[in-house]
Order: sequence, then structure tokens, then C-alpha cells
Amino acid sequence: MPTERMIIASFPSSGKAAEAAEVLNDAGFPDVHIRRNTRFGVSQDARYNNPVSHQAESLTALTLYSTNASQDENSATRVLLGADPSVSGYSARGYGLSGGQAFVLVAFVPEERVDQAVGLIKQQGGEV
Repeated sequence: MPTERMIIASFPSSGKAAEAAEVLNDAGFPDVHIRRNTRFGVSQDARYNNPVSHQAESLTALTLYSTNASQDENSATRVLLGADPSVSGYSARGYGLSGGQAFVLVAFVPEERVDQAVGLIKQQGGEV
């Protein structure tokens, strides 16, 4: 059974991470995932976070991807999430985040192709 390695890279935007994922897919690395790096237990749900179609639940849904937060939570929780410095953009780098950036790309690659994958990620602006 071939050995795989996991590569974790951070990116400042979802667009940059998506570009890197596309480059990796084109190079034959199909097992690539992008996640929002946050200090909160929230997850991204693009369908509800779309301000163009007026489907964002709240300000924090657009910035912290907190759409899956329980609707039963008290309003103070949402206020505190919205008051976090990461919402304003002042903390785009290094604000209590693993990797120091808002988006994480995780790729599983064959061990013998790790250097190639890391090189592609770095060319796209990722920090490995």
C-alpha cells in the first residue's frame, strides 16, 4: 500500500486557496480540501452565506461562517462573535489562528510527490 503524507497550508483568502486546490487537482492530486480557519466552532455554508441572494443569516455568517450556529443561542453569543476583531478584517493575519491566516488547504499526497505538491502550493502563495 503506498504511503501518503498530509500537507497543511494556510492562505489569506478562500480565492487563493481555491486556486491552489485547482492547480493541485490539475497536477494529479485529487484529495485536496479547503477549510475556514477559525477560533470558533463554526463551519462554512456557502448557500446561506451568500449576500447577493440575500441569504446571509447574520453579519457573523458572512465573516466567521457561523451559519450553522444554533438559532436557539441567545443574542449575546452572536453579538460577541460579531465583535471579534476577525470580523472587521483587522486580524487578517496572525490573530490567534493556527497558521496565522484565515483559510487552510489540506492535501493528501503520495510520499514521493510531497516536494512537488509543496512547490505548487508555495507558487500559489500558500504557507506550508
